[in-house]
Amino acid sequence: MIKPVKQSIAALMVTLLVGMQATAQSLLRDAETEAFFREVSYPIFEAAGLTPQSVHMYLLNDKSINAFVTGGQNIFFHSGLILAADDVDELLGVLAHETCHISCGHRISRGDAAVSAGSFSILSLVLGAAAIALGGGDAGIGILAAGQTVAQRQFLAYTRGQESEADLAGARYLEAVGISPTGMIRFFDKLRDQEILAQVRQDPYVRSHPLNRTRILQLQQTAASSPYYNTPPNEFTNERFKRLQAKLAGYLDHPRQTLRKYPPGDKSIAARYARVYAYNKALEWDLALEEANALIAAEPNNPYFYEIKGQILFENGRIDESVPVLEKAVQLAPREPLIATALGQALVSYEDAEKMERAVPILKSATRQDRTNTFAWFNLAKAYSWLDQQPQASLATAERFYSGGAAAQALTHARRAMDGFDTGTPEWLRAQDIMIAAEEAARNQRGQRRRFQPTFSVTRKRSETNSNEF
Repeated sequence: MIKPVKQSIAALMVTLLVGMQATAQSLLRDAETEAFFREVSYPIFEAAGLTPQSVHMYLLNDKSINAFVTGGQNIFFHSGLILAADDVDELLGVLAHETCHISCGHRISRGDAAVSAGSFSILSLVLGAAAIALGGGDAGIGILAAGQTVAQRQFLAYTRGQESEADLAGARYLEAVGISPTGMIRFFDKLRDQEILAQVRQDPYVRSHPLNRTRILQLQQTAASSPYYNTPPNEFTNERFKRLQAKLAGYLDHPRQTLRKYPPGDKSIAARYARVYAYNKALEWDLALEEANALIAAEPNNPYFYEIKGQILFENGRIDESVPVLEKAVQLAPREPLIATALGQALVSYEDAEKMERAVPILKSATRQDRTNTFAWFNLAKAYSWLDQQPQASLATAERFYSGGAAAQALTHARRAMDGFDTGTPEWLRAQDIMIAAEEAARNQRGQRRRFQPTFSVTRKRSETNSNEF
């Protein structure tokens, strides 16, 4: 059972279930990781003929090795795959392969094999894609993630022909942007031997992306002609990737495990990053702040280091100290809504009218940049309510539930907002838009559940958005 967890450091993580058993992975959100994904993926998407801004990448908290495309132009990576990659070129090789599944118009097909936790259900695909299409971004992602553990009788996989096409196309995309295709080969070679294992022991990537020796030999032959075949990973990009790996490991692993891998004697940025999380999880806050200060001293203009320090201070009740640190982070990264949300949260926590007035424009800016940021909407609604601006609070709450896919709650608060605004004002019109879309979403969700109920047994429960930070 997924339980609410208090805000913790350095990124917003949203766990969402809509009318389904609480078995979904968590969607991990981190400003630095998302910025890195955009930077390294956009050239590959362009090489594939895609509009980069139309392709969305998501990170799921799941230790298994997997990546997949679903619900249109959405690419999902398991945390296990990120941690298993030896360098950034292995990650980019998988990304290029998955990109072809979008640009080449591939469709996943049903096989008859039994599934395990990594397989997707038809129900989750339909509901998740519908929720995303209707504007409920987080809800769609939550439902899609939930499908990984719900399905018991269906197995979804690409055909071997599609897999070979994705290999070759991915190699072309990499060549177009000057990256060696050997990363893709090395990563697939790691997984190839898993084909002889029982399915219950295989990583999901092997089941949904069938591997064999012929495929890898074909890819090797094609890759050998690349002028970048022997080009090592870009040193700067790879170092940033190693930081993100350490950050992720520090957040997910037990502190003892993290400190074994990144001992105090290792003074690299990546090791310090990992130890910040390890010490914070171990309640060694002085040591966590010491590492955060060392990071800032090494790179005084890195907004993500201030973000970490500010969140540690905030979580330990040192709000007065956290606010200027988070303000510095926002100053250095004015277009990172997750960082702005952390600052807004700190200001709202004062429960003081002056601080609430300061928080409102910060949180409004965050929601303009990321309309699916449910935690920003939550804090904005709280600020409006404290300032006795109830129509605005109702509208922000409607936005929160709408972006979270909770259609019934969005409908209720949208109606309240409409009652509070003058007819025809921009706020009234937005509330009306949410009301109309929420009514349609609710009908679609009910219809899809009824359609698939005979095939899938799903325990229904009410669930609210649980917001945690990575």
